[in-house]
Amino acid sequence: MDMRLEQQQYNPYRVFTRAQWAKLRDDMPMTLHADEIAALRSMHDRLDLREVEDIYLPLSRLLSIYVDAHQRLYFSQRRFLGIEDRKMPYIIGVAGSVAVGKSTTARVLQALLARWSPRPKVDLVTTDGFLFPNAVLERQGLMQKKGFPESYDLPTLLGFLSDIKAGRRPVRAPVYSHLTYDIIPNEWIEIDRPDILIVEGVNVLQTGRLPRDGKAVPVVSDFFDFSVYIDAEEPVLRDWYVRRFLTLRDTAFLDPRSYFHRYSLLSDDEAAATALAIWERTNRANLEDNILPTRPRATLILKKGADHVVETVALRRL
Repeated sequence: MDMRLEQQQYNPYRVFTRAQWAKLRDDMPMTLHADEIAALRSMHDRLDLREVEDIYLPLSRLLSIYVDAHQRLYFSQRRFLGIEDRKMPYIIGVAGSVAVGKSTTARVLQALLARWSPRPKVDLVTTDGFLFPNAVLERQGLMQKKGFPESYDLPTLLGFLSDIKAGRRPVRAPVYSHLTYDIIPNEWIEIDRPDILIVEGVNVLQTGRLPRDGKAVPVVSDFFDFSVYIDAEEPVLRDWYVRRFLTLRDTAFLDPRSYFHRYSLLSDDEAAATALAIWERTNRANLEDNILPTRPRATLILKKGADHVVETVALRRL
């Protein structure tokens, strides 16, 4: 058998072109207005009415099927076991590289899912809040590896997800400031028994080492019911990161409180060189060593082209 045919035969994903995927919207209504869509878009990401119609409405329809099936299975299991359990939220993970547009995808999904009928409670949490504070990272020599798996307070993140999945209320998550590039001390957001929780972060699909003694070692993705990986080629991601850095130099970095305020005085060439150095030292290394290897674990993969438009969608077979 031709090796390419053999590999395709065992491909765990069904791959759809943009046109094929867009047809799956069917009669899913558009519930967002153009101004709302613009407000959901992150810097340099492309999100317009067409992108929501072609990509995110079919995904919303698919998720409605998954959530409904999950709820029916949950209630059937409760009846079978004869137990009265707390409400268990449906948890969706959103993963991918720095600068790929995870935040945009997460916010669009939150906005669309929250307008299902009847209106479910949809919350969004980013794993940035579960990074160790800068003081801890500096003490452990991890500031250059911020965003790598070892830079997260994993026990706290796992405890948060365990409490959410158990239906406890309310559950607190730490708050991260992109301005100061650090955890905000003594500040929290409260998540109070949502119907759906979206968890967004670069390394949310990470696995751990298998235990030698067979004891359970939980990982973040153990708590996910569905996961989305936002994908793009490395040169494209690098270009997006550099362009975003140049924009931030002229906006957020101008604030004296910004951790990166020192970069606001750089020339275009100096800023581009600095961004490339950061990309190579930290973000590319994290992508190749930690993030990209988790892509095959996602339920759904959205592959973007250089113009930020999703070109293909891959859905894991049941």
